[in-house]
Parts: sequence; C-alpha cells; structure tokens
Amino acid sequence: MKFGVVVFPGSNCDQDCLYVARDVLGQSVVELWHQETSLKGCDAVVLPGGFSYGDYLRTGAIARFSPIMRAVTRFARDGGLVLGICNGFQILLEAGLLPGAILRNTGLRFICRFVTLRVERTDTPFTNRFQPGQVIRLPIAHNEGRYITDEKMLRQIQQQIVFRYCDEGGRLAGAANPNGSTDFIAGISNARGNVLGMMPHPERASEAALGSEDGRVVFESMLEAMAHA
Repeated sequence: MKFGVVVFPGSNCDQDCLYVARDVLGQSVVELWHQETSLKGCDAVVLPGGFSYGDYLRTGAIARFSPIMRAVTRFARDGGLVLGICNGFQILLEAGLLPGAILRNTGLRFICRFVTLRVERTDTPFTNRFQPGQVIRLPIAHNEGRYITDEKMLRQIQQQIVFRYCDEGGRLAGAANPNGSTDFIAGISNARGNVLGMMPHPERASEAALGSEDGRVVFESMLEAMAHA
C-alpha cells in the first residue's frame, strides 16, 4: 500500500509519519509538498501535525487553501482514506471535510503529555483493529486543541465520534479532558467514515521505545481496510 504524507511550511511531524509508514509498517510512502496538485497514486493520505504557515490567522486557515488540498478534497469525496493528526485535524476542519472547530485550550497553555482515550467506534478504517471501549494511551502536543461544536451539531455527529478523552478506567471524568473539548471529543470522522481527524499523535506511539504502541494500531487498521477495499 502507498501512503502519502502532506508537507506544509511549518509541518514538524511529517518525518514521524513517514517513518511509521516506511520503517514500522514496511509500506511505500511519498512526501506530498503543499504546492503539488497530484496525490501520486496514493492509497491513503496523512496530514501531519505542526504549525502550518505559523498558525497565522488561526490554525489551518491558510493551509486549507494550499493547491494539494484540492486533490485531498477530491480524494476524500471519492472515498479515499484521509487521516489528519493535530494540525492536520485543524486543516480538515477548515477545509470543511469534518464538522466543528478548534479553539485554544481552556487553560490557555500548550500541553505536551500522554493522555488516555476511549475507542468509541471500531467500525471505521482507522479503528478496525481495536476493541470496542478499549482504553489506549497516546501523546498530545497542542495549544489549540479544544474541539467545539454546538448542541445541535453535537447531536448530529454522535455516531461520528471515534475517540474520547477518558481516565485510565475509561470514565469520562472532568480531569481527563486536557483541553476542555466538547463532550470529551478527541477524534471524529466524517459521516462516510473515510476521513478521520484526531488531536492525539498516533505516530508518536508506534513503538515500545516511545512509551506506547497503541498508535501503530491506527495505521495497521488503515492497512487492513485498504487490503479489503
């Protein structure tokens, strides 16, 4: 399978994603520079974390207009797998490929630490190798990570919530929500299920040496889904 990792000016997790696809999973992977207009035959696309365009205006607001995003949008609407991590999630929201928005953390501070998440759906191409309700451990690193939506939209997207912040027992306890996200939401998909945005970094939890291997399962799930597509 062939992965494509989009690189924007200011991306800083692109090499991590390339490493996971190439060296951990043993798959073909290419960099997709933001000014390109082709996805080069990729089977899945990853928008990595970082600070695209220095987060000017607001996170993801400028990157969403990069030429490569027209190809990503067409690919997503045709059913292709698109994973947005941290800043990549913010870009997908700005591009209208996912519902909702991202604001600054409630504590108004950058947070960089491991968190626990509860897997809410295992019927997506990104989570098919997890168990329902499984609690996993992934790192976060963001200043603007508070996912928000209004009550009406929240009711509409309940079936699109893929990950929620939780405590180690899987409970949605107040202290387990690191950034104040609405309904403890850490990751959502589009209605079709082929686009996923998440604030935690699975690529930073892909090997035991990193403190967790839970993130690798996200990428392994993508491989499983593509193999049976």
